[in-house]
Amino acid sequence: MSTASVAHHDAAHDHHDHEHHDNFVTKYIFSTDHKMIAKQYLVTGMFWALIGGFLSILFRLQLGFPDMDMSFLRPLLGGWIDETGKLDPTFYLALVTMHGTIMVFFVLTAGLSGTFSNLLIPLQIGARDMASGFMNMLSYWLFFLSGVIMFISLFLKTGPAGGGWVVYPPLSALEQAIPGSGLGMTLWLIAMTFFIASSLMGGINYITTVINLRTKGMSFSKLPLTIWAFFLTAVIGLLSFPVLFAAALLLVFDRSFGTSFYLSDIYINGEALPNTGGSPVLYQHLFWFLGHPEVYIVLIPALGITSEVIATNSRKPIFGYKAMIVSMLGITVLSFVVWAHHMFVSGMNPFLGSIFMFLTLIIAVPSAVKVFNYLTTLWRGNLIFTPAMLFSIGLVSFFISGGLTGIFLGNSAIDIQLHDTYFVVAHFHLVMGSASFFGMLAGVYHWFPKMFGRMMDAKLGYLHFWLTFVGVYMVFFPMHYIGIAGFPRRYYTWTRFEFTNMYTDLNMFVSVAAIITFAAQFIFLFNFFYSMYRGKKASKNPWRSTTLEWTTPVNPGHGNWPGEIPAVYRWAYDYSKPGAEEDFIPQTVPLSATPESNLPHEQELVKTELEIMKEEEEVLAANEAKH
Repeated sequence: MSTASVAHHDAAHDHHDHEHHDNFVTKYIFSTDHKMIAKQYLVTGMFWALIGGFLSILFRLQLGFPDMDMSFLRPLLGGWIDETGKLDPTFYLALVTMHGTIMVFFVLTAGLSGTFSNLLIPLQIGARDMASGFMNMLSYWLFFLSGVIMFISLFLKTGPAGGGWVVYPPLSALEQAIPGSGLGMTLWLIAMTFFIASSLMGGINYITTVINLRTKGMSFSKLPLTIWAFFLTAVIGLLSFPVLFAAALLLVFDRSFGTSFYLSDIYINGEALPNTGGSPVLYQHLFWFLGHPEVYIVLIPALGITSEVIATNSRKPIFGYKAMIVSMLGITVLSFVVWAHHMFVSGMNPFLGSIFMFLTLIIAVPSAVKVFNYLTTLWRGNLIFTPAMLFSIGLVSFFISGGLTGIFLGNSAIDIQLHDTYFVVAHFHLVMGSASFFGMLAGVYHWFPKMFGRMMDAKLGYLHFWLTFVGVYMVFFPMHYIGIAGFPRRYYTWTRFEFTNMYTDLNMFVSVAAIITFAAQFIFLFNFFYSMYRGKKASKNPWRSTTLEWTTPVNPGHGNWPGEIPAVYRWAYDYSKPGAEEDFIPQTVPLSATPESNLPHEQELVKTELEIMKEEEEVLAANEAKH
């Protein structure tokens, strides 16, 4: 970005700051400040995480204790608990459906990307705000509206959507199929339409901001890995979410306007439906064309956050900065050509299956590069075990253990046996769900001082980490074994089958572990809200970090920097540099100011840097002379 455009951008915002006085509504509700919008996304995401987690506890009670009298839940669930104290089977399907939808879209997509893309992109690239503050605000409120519609569907007499979070037709396309395919499914489709619009608006804004509003000197090769992650995530979302919109739109047509995109040769109670010529497999292709990139929309931001936290708390430069960028680019491209590995049992041509299997196994390579680089950064580092660092290391652990089972499932011959068993549930909850959730928590602990100007309590953070880390493994590790034994997912009860009855104790163990893990999240909630008001006041740069966000005031106003935006002279990971006075050198320190620690190629850049600084001083002097 040119000096002139930076100056223009500054001037516009300075004018805005002098002219505009926020009231309560424009500051806290309809705010266009990226930092406030990030907080709105975070709190909304936390609300939905509680709802989604609570739904999972309800169905884990059913799975772990199938003969238990659940009458005590009747005040909450009403008619979904029958006279004998048993959970209604159709409501069980709705619980599973809503848990998946909420966690994947509302928590790990909007909650994670919405929070940290909004908070960090302007702060780390040196911008006053997002490219479009209004579009940013609109993006959040469309997400909020989507959430309100989804929340209303929980209270319908026929229940919320009940076709699994993937809502495959024909089950989801026929209102007479199950109660969960009625009004609840209609509201699910409307809510997801608003959610997709919100995601696309956010993505356009993130991409535009990163390309156009970087401060002077902030080339792409100096961007922190967090910004690379958010940028590529936005690109993936922008290319894949419209396909989900198309899938949902055709499903609405089939449900409400008599079309047959997904329906053909269907009989209900012996009567043939008039629909012919459609294919439910078409929906699967459209859904998974978003569904697999969605895995990386959820995961890449968490990996970016982990890169930043591990480098900062290892007091070492991130190992293989360029390799990290190339691996994220590789994942971005490959994520679009592996979708059909979710469909090995759909009757696809085995030759086509072998191509998707090959591409799926290739995507493990850039993922392995990232893991290797994290471990190498940690190796012999000056490790500082903050809660954020522990959650980042936890992410790497889940990424390894969950990623290894992905190699099993990527092999079509093995996947045909394991498809729709608890092995799949265990795999994606570790590699996508828990890993991304840990990345989100690491980000909250690390950037809490920047959001609220106070520190979270570290001891409570340690307790939260260990209970959650051990709890997650206790929940999902046993699922691999019952999955290998053929235990099917989404079954309401399994006590009537001999081959599944033997896992009663293991299911009970998983359910107890899930309840304890869910309870541990209230430690985080208390820590979060208590620290917001009563936490120890933060210093300007509490983690002694190199990136631009720590050069702003402790509580930055709208516009982030009170004076000029600082220029950038070096990459984001100058930690423990030989010869340097301190173990970190901020990006804003010119190379000419640190001759004792400059590397040979940096010494060559000093001359150019001095020439640019001289030119700037001349321009500044000329401007002052004019005034």
